[in-house]
Amino acid sequence: MVRLLINYWEWVVLWQVYLRRIIDMQIRSVGIDLGKTTFHLVALSAAGRVLLRKKFTQKQLITFTANMQISLIGMEACAGAHFLSRILREQGHDVKLIPAQFVKPFVKSNKNDFLDAEAIAEAVDRQNMRFVPIKTDDQLDLQAIHRVRDRLISRRTAVINQLRAFLLERGMVFAKSPAKLRKEIPEVLGTLTRT
Repeated sequence: MVRLLINYWEWVVLWQVYLRRIIDMQIRSVGIDLGKTTFHLVALSAAGRVLLRKKFTQKQLITFTANMQISLIGMEACAGAHFLSRILREQGHDVKLIPAQFVKPFVKSNKNDFLDAEAIAEAVDRQNMRFVPIKTDDQLDLQAIHRVRDRLISRRTAVINQLRAFLLERGMVFAKSPAKLRKEIPEVLGTLTRT
């Protein structure tokens, strides 16, 4: 009986390896839907038939793609996409990032992660699709600095406008610029403490 069970499990493993080889030979494009902790992968054949649907963690996905045949892989250009695309490129895959608005028309029905991955796999194979270039770490760092600076400036402007509104309620008016505020704030504070 034990011998039969061992033979059965050997047969199951061999069958899975055989199916995996068949799937590997037929894959035309792969779509990966990125999440914060889970990643959904869908592989399509040349005929557009779904060959594979799997859910992974990031480490599992990287291991799986390292053992997969070299493929055309598409992902939405979102948080984490540039990091993962650089890793997949190092593995030898042809990786392309697609803006989310260009993937949306390919989603067939109710939105879920596997359908999003299937839509990405379908969209990445289009000849006239526009793609986002994969950014290096330096480019991402520079982009982050610019975004933080823009947010700082907008917050500073909001605080200045709020101060001007508060002071206007007290009958005090001064110009919009931060330099004018810095220049006039000691006088304004002095006036407020005297009253």
